[in-house]
Amino acid sequence: MSIGVELDELREQIKAFPGDAFFVTVSDDGRPHTVAVRPQWDGDELVLSAGRTSRSNAQARALVALLWPPPAPGEYSLIVDATVAHVASDVVRVQPTRAVLHRPAPGGGNDCATVL
Repeated sequence: MSIGVELDELREQIKAFPGDAFFVTVSDDGRPHTVAVRPQWDGDELVLSAGRTSRSNAQARALVALLWPPPAPGEYSLIVDATVAHVASDVVRVQPTRAVLHRPAPGGGNDCATVL
């Protein structure tokens, strides 16, 4: 199950998740590349400091994701799909396109809520 979240609500949801997010890009060979980041809002885009590999992957393949793990076991994770808007020498700017709150459902399956 997914719980949807609109862009304004996404801002509030991100505030509710302590700690770093994980930025997921895809390498040339199709493997995911995941690093911890602290995204900051700039208008409707999230800006994150990124290393060489993440920037290279984001430049080559614009579909990326951000994942905030659950604050405690059994609580929701926040997963944000995004499109790369710009890659600079030390940052990646992304535009969120879809977001869900996700957790395993009691008894199996998923219990998700769409955010965006």
